[in-house]
Amino acid sequence: MSLQLSTIVRNAALDAIQYGANTGQTTGIGASAKMMFFTGAVPANCAAANTGTKLAEFDLASNWMANAASGAKSLSSTPLSAAAIAAGTLGYFRAFASDGVTCHVQGIVTATGGGGDLTVDNTVVANGQTINITGFGINAPGA
Repeated sequence: MSLQLSTIVRNAALDAIQYGANTGQTTGIGASAKMMFFTGAVPANCAAANTGTKLAEFDLASNWMANAASGAKSLSSTPLSAAAIAAGTLGYFRAFASDGVTCHVQGIVTATGGGGDLTVDNTVVANGQTINITGFGINAPGA
C-alpha cells in the first residue's frame, strides 16, 4: 500500500513553506523573503553553503506565492524581474528568509520550457541584464 494524502493536507503542507504551520503565521520562509540565483550545480541540501557566483537577487513580496490549491503552489504573479549583478549562466536558485542567509527552498533553473524547478526567459545573462522569472511551482507528493 502506498501513502496518500488528502488535498487539504497537501495544501496545508505547501502553505507551511511560506507561512509556517498555521496559514497566516510568518514562521516558514516568511515575509520579505529573498530569492537568489547562482552559477553551477545545486548544493547537496538547503543547509549547505552557497556555491558558484551569485548572479541575481530578488526581493519577494510578503505574498510571493499563491495559496496552495489541488496540492500545488505557484508564484502569485509572473514574470518577476531583477537585474543581474554579474555575468554568467544561471544554474540554480535558493529561496531565503528575509535574513538572506537561511535557505528554505532550492532547485534547478532552466529557460522557459526547459523543465527546471524554476524557469526564466534566458539563462545566460550579462551584468545588468534583466532576468524574468517565468514560472515556479511546487507539487506536494502523496496524491
